[in-house]
Amino acid sequence: MKTTKLTTLVIALVAAISFSSCNEKTKTETTLEKPKPTETVVADETPDYFLLRPEVEKAYGYSHAVKIGNDIKISGAVSMDDEGNPTAVGDFEQQMKNCYVDLDKILKHYGCTFDDVVVENVFTTNMPKFLEVAAYRNEIYKKQFPTGSWLGVKELALPEFLIEIELEVHKNSK
Repeated sequence: MKTTKLTTLVIALVAAISFSSCNEKTKTETTLEKPKPTETVVADETPDYFLLRPEVEKAYGYSHAVKIGNDIKISGAVSMDDEGNPTAVGDFEQQMKNCYVDLDKILKHYGCTFDDVVVENVFTTNMPKFLEVAAYRNEIYKKQFPTGSWLGVKELALPEFLIEIELEVHKNSK
């Protein structure tokens, strides 16, 4: 009986010392750690609209791009002149190149490059022809390709348009 009481007393004493030393470690660690100041950066959330061809875009009722914070959404670019007339009619590859020229102008307006593009969606009325010339995109995207979709569609805004390319961009804060 004395052995049982003694064993119980020793176990209780060891548990108490262990518990108290754990508490001391925690207290010591807690008092040594000082909270690190955090900096909150708030991006401007006011939409910034950009019109590449103001008269055409107003007539059709859209903005070519809008930037909110660090994100930019760019409407689909097609092969057209400043009056909204289709260009490179019947020439799929040239229409695609013309789309990228317009997209580059918009990216530059916002201080971006194709390296900042995170989504590219391609709409085409001729998917086999797009697949034949898709390698041209290697000249556009030199670091990495964005995510996106390639969609075959029945028609675009005007029958002469064979391809339309829209982008989403994330501009890193520098």
